[in-house]
Amino acid sequence: MRLDKAIAVRAAKTVYQEDDRVIKVFNENYSKADVLNEALNQARVEETGLPIPKVSEVTKVNGKWAIVSEYIQGKTLAQLMQEEPEKKDEYLKLLVELQMQVHGKRAPGLIKLKDKMNRKISEAELDATTRYELHARLEGMPKHTKVCHGDFNPSNVIISDKDGKAYIIDWAHATQGNASADVARTYLLFCLAGDTEGAKRYLELFCKMSDTARQYIEQWLPIVAASQSVKGKPEERQLLLSWVNVVDYE
Repeated sequence: MRLDKAIAVRAAKTVYQEDDRVIKVFNENYSKADVLNEALNQARVEETGLPIPKVSEVTKVNGKWAIVSEYIQGKTLAQLMQEEPEKKDEYLKLLVELQMQVHGKRAPGLIKLKDKMNRKISEAELDATTRYELHARLEGMPKHTKVCHGDFNPSNVIISDKDGKAYIIDWAHATQGNASADVARTYLLFCLAGDTEGAKRYLELFCKMSDTARQYIEQWLPIVAASQSVKGKPEERQLLLSWVNVVDYE
């Protein structure tokens, strides 16, 4: 296994390309359970028939856990939006179409979104009253079993050079639950990236194409923001906390 071509470097992992394979190598202190869960998520989503790279192996490389999957040669939607800003609406429409395709699938083996959100709210550095209100709001939201990506943004969609087909990558945060929570997170990710105009247009397109009320998705924003705050990025914390407190609870 050759690790001489790094194609992405993150805080806790490095992604390498070897011929037609991608090898995602995690740092030594990365949780074994999280690595195995990510591979399992990808395998379960693969069974739904969604366009994703196929996972082929979980192994160890130089004592570090690694996930080996299919390599998709191409550019991400984020790259294409940057290179062709005049086509941004077209790419946003494709993003929404793909997300709706994801939400149309079921994968009973995935963990429940509500369970994960409840755990994240409990871990968030918020006062007890705010945590209580967030738990109560989450409990009151409709219970669904749709596949939710959990990190759906233009960087996680690759357009293949080979056939022009779109592939969705990075299923580490996949759950089953309410699709509007997944949409709220995508909206929030656009905002965190500083693209508030893109966030607004994305949400408008999703609501129109899925016939979903904007107010319904907005009810998820404080919950999703609290969950996102647990990731511990100081530069994001102020914005996330403003989202947590933006809605008056009843």
